[in-house]
Amino acid sequence: MAAGGTGGHITPALAVADELAARGAQVTFVTTPSQADVVAQRFPAYALEMRGFERRLLAPRNAVTVRRLAAAAPRSWEIVSAVRPHAAVGGGGYLSGPVVAVAALRGVPALAIESDAHLGITNRLLAPLVSRVCLSFPIEGRRPPKFVVTGRPLSATQLAADAASGRAAFGLTEALPVVLVFGGSQGAQSLNRACLEAFGSGPLDFQLVHVCGARNFDETKAALAAREADVEHYKLLPYTEDLAYGMAAADLIVGRAGGSVAEIAALGRPAILVPYPHATADHQSKNAAWMAAVGAALAVPDAELDGRLLARLVGELLGDRQRLARMAAASKAAGRPDATRRVADEVESLLARRV
Repeated sequence: MAAGGTGGHITPALAVADELAARGAQVTFVTTPSQADVVAQRFPAYALEMRGFERRLLAPRNAVTVRRLAAAAPRSWEIVSAVRPHAAVGGGGYLSGPVVAVAALRGVPALAIESDAHLGITNRLLAPLVSRVCLSFPIEGRRPPKFVVTGRPLSATQLAADAASGRAAFGLTEALPVVLVFGGSQGAQSLNRACLEAFGSGPLDFQLVHVCGARNFDETKAALAAREADVEHYKLLPYTEDLAYGMAAADLIVGRAGGSVAEIAALGRPAILVPYPHATADHQSKNAAWMAAVGAALAVPDAELDGRLLARLVGELLGDRQRLARMAAASKAAGRPDATRRVADEVESLLARRV
């Protein structure tokens, strides 16, 4: 049984589920109602109505969260009773908490996946109950055998991307280097503004793929048109399903420092990372600091980012191919493309111990 929420947490859980299914396991998935139909195309799926807490403790919406959490415990008990799993895997989001906790309390071998360089609240609560926590990054004080650094699980599609197929997917040529700018699935206003200021006017000597986010697209498109951009080399997109191919095609990536950091490293790409300053427990800063420490990225605080700084950093890196190559090599060395297999191995080892 695998449990994963939405966004960044469902991706690693699905990757592990696919790997376990390929090894002959019968996988049942627990997810949110909004994801249940999509997941059900691949696995039997149960929906669990859950939501995370607002940061302000007294926020009115937290009352709804408390009610749903209270209802999630008996619902999780029903699901575990119906499935009777031999193992439970939590993807790290809030939804995985009650399901994995119930399974563990009923004696089911359980494992949790942590996608960031900071142990999230769900996994902090689950840690005493589960047999293993698989870490995407080393976390100080979290040591074996309970905690194992496996890397963040990625799908076969993400890992299959390469530079040639990426350039073909985005209509890019071999003649000029490629810079990819993206701010996560929702986009990032600070990145969009800096990118427009830095590269929205005048000719470019590289190819720019700017994924600005669907909700920001009309505004960003209008601003770009007003600046008389180099439309031949500046490609503005609201969203793409082929982000892994865009990463693989890129000579340099500019983006946030969420779960995509693991994908950047697995693909061996150098990056300029601008952590989202309001991320829970500032985990994006920790992710970016890890990449910077191994020499794979430059970390820029969001408050310091502007067009002038972005233009300077991109220009310096593209102008120093040896430095860019060293960063790419460091990124590849730090990446863990075998993470999905390693997490599945941990699940199988827990099952073997139970036999």
